[in-house]
Amino acid sequence: MGSSTVIVVGAGQAGCQVASSLREEGFTGRIVLVGAEAHLPYQRPPLSKGHLTGKASRDALWLRPESWFGEQGIEVRTSTRAKHLDTDGRRVLLQDGEALEYDDLVLATGARNRLLRLEGADLEGVLSLRTLDEADEVRVRLEQAARVVVVGGGFIGMEVAATAVQLGKNATVVEVADQLMGRVLSSHTAAFLLQAHRARGLKVELTTTVSQIVGVAGRVAAVDTTDGRRLPADLVLVGVGASPNVELAEQAGLEVDNGIVVDELLRTSAPHVYAVGDCVCAPNPFAGGTRVRLESVQNATAQGRRLAATLTGCPEPFSSVPWFWSDQADLKLQIAGLTTGHTEVAVRGDVSSERFSVYCFSQGRLLGVESVNCPADHMAARRLLSGSTSLSPQDVRRDDFDIKRASTAGSTPAAP
Repeated sequence: MGSSTVIVVGAGQAGCQVASSLREEGFTGRIVLVGAEAHLPYQRPPLSKGHLTGKASRDALWLRPESWFGEQGIEVRTSTRAKHLDTDGRRVLLQDGEALEYDDLVLATGARNRLLRLEGADLEGVLSLRTLDEADEVRVRLEQAARVVVVGGGFIGMEVAATAVQLGKNATVVEVADQLMGRVLSSHTAAFLLQAHRARGLKVELTTTVSQIVGVAGRVAAVDTTDGRRLPADLVLVGVGASPNVELAEQAGLEVDNGIVVDELLRTSAPHVYAVGDCVCAPNPFAGGTRVRLESVQNATAQGRRLAATLTGCPEPFSSVPWFWSDQADLKLQIAGLTTGHTEVAVRGDVSSERFSVYCFSQGRLLGVESVNCPADHMAARRLLSGSTSLSPQDVRRDDFDIKRASTAGSTPAAP
């Protein structure tokens, strides 16, 4: 394990995890971490929450201190893009002309925010939020703004909107769908969040489409909707989803389909080339074995660890339980499993006190659990889903049901 070279293209959560886990697994060869941003690897979740309010210090964002990379013998190339991949010659050509030869290559290229292709989308004050530099700009402009319009009711949009309300701003979310976070959340939990946010002062406009963004002297002034309304705005935050960064993979002829296609060992269609994180479309046992692309810290971290074990001689299929979280003001939403496609739900807890969990089933099989302000339920749900369970909706509805007990009774844990 000491004479080979692993090149990791992408210095986000997934790429950094591969590099650190390789060292933890005893790999002593060369590791090069190539990152397009000027910063060392950092955490993204605080960018839309604590970083905007100042509760999360900048120093707390770094995944590892700069000295750690030197101590671990990991070469980090910041402000560097990989522009060409030669899988036959096992070389990556960087934008500065340097060619890096590899024994194994890991693509951790992540994703980028989708653009709002409308008139006025390029006005000053129309921003998106994914990188640290973008978060810094949103933070400054949020301090100065009085009226904020968020286009998109997904995780990022709702977190920023909730933060804006906490900061005393007049904030409105414009969402084209008929519920919030419709891609990942049940209608039951989404309906609760809608009511809860409105009660806290956030305006939410569902089934509403933006027609244009209006500016004055080159700066955003309002958002127009297709139903004829004009929403005044000093700041517009666009959060309409993300697209995987697959250009390098496509150029090299790798299979791509809503991300870089990998198998259960995270191998791409080219020998000695692997992929992890937001850019990956991988078979998932919690989606019935179909390929899905997941954007989450958990997925990036778990895939990074699993791949490092594979590269150091311990190959096992990736089968980690997916889980997600979103802090929206004082509401902590946590999801274990993949609840998309559920046909029946069972609710435990007290919705009126904002502490409850929604259990989502399909044909009697538990798909996942959505918890609001119930972290203990969430941890138990992750244990429950990682093992063998025959839990039914009727079981959950029993007065004596206890998820902690259910999560430890008769389960056969799956591979992490």
